[in-house]
Amino acid sequence: MNGIGGTAVQQSELSGRVALVTGAGQGIGEAVTRALVAQGARVAALDWTPDGVKRLEAEFGRDTVTAHTADVADSAAVEAVVDEVERTVGPLAILVNVAGVLRPSPVVDITDEVWERTFAVNSTGVFNASRAAARRMTGRGSGCIVTVGSNAAGVPRTSMAAYAASKAAATMFTKCLGLELGRSGVRCNVVSPGSTDTAMQRDLWTDEQSPLRVIEGDPASYRVGIPLGRIAEPSDVADAVTFLVSDRARHITMHDLYVDGGATLRA
Repeated sequence: MNGIGGTAVQQSELSGRVALVTGAGQGIGEAVTRALVAQGARVAALDWTPDGVKRLEAEFGRDTVTAHTADVADSAAVEAVVDEVERTVGPLAILVNVAGVLRPSPVVDITDEVWERTFAVNSTGVFNASRAAARRMTGRGSGCIVTVGSNAAGVPRTSMAAYAASKAAATMFTKCLGLELGRSGVRCNVVSPGSTDTAMQRDLWTDEQSPLRVIEGDPASYRVGIPLGRIAEPSDVADAVTFLVSDRARHITMHDLYVDGGATLRA
């Protein structure tokens, strides 16, 4: 298996480490869970609905993946899951915040419920899980937290104000956390995907030409295309996550790694 820059990666790179992945039931969260397992980690897979994480548990077995159900917006529920993981699986070494919601709408039409729920999951959920993990990791002097954000956090998008703002909040929160925890040995980073072939992405498509429009861009909505000419697969994002939680990234913290095929034209 190849890692970043073609470096050979041992399958057991994360052997013996316990990871918690939120939003693990599908899409990027599922891909991250599979990637961490492939590197030898034991994964606590968390989602607010049970079906996806239970399928992962059944596929890999409880010695490798344990299924947990909670709403990341509920701080008490998240704390209870982290307690259970530490008690029954082992000390938490890795947290990957993936859980997220997207409900597109022009700002003038956003309801209070949509705004509040978007921030509750995308921002407060990151806070809840990160705080619970950080409290335990700092005492042990090691650990990695990665938040899966979005390139929408760094560039305006029409009809995505709530989503983009919530992801921007989660991104800056994670960087501030990394600054606070640096001397404790805990690293905190962000992976910011662009358009990725997930159920969330497909929900935005209106016809069979929608993927092509994503790749080519849409001048009417001031959106550039994807220079690499392809929509990401969840595994592309998962590979970036597994790099950042590995020892190969031991001197990287407070970093925001864009995985968007160049779509935001970042310098």
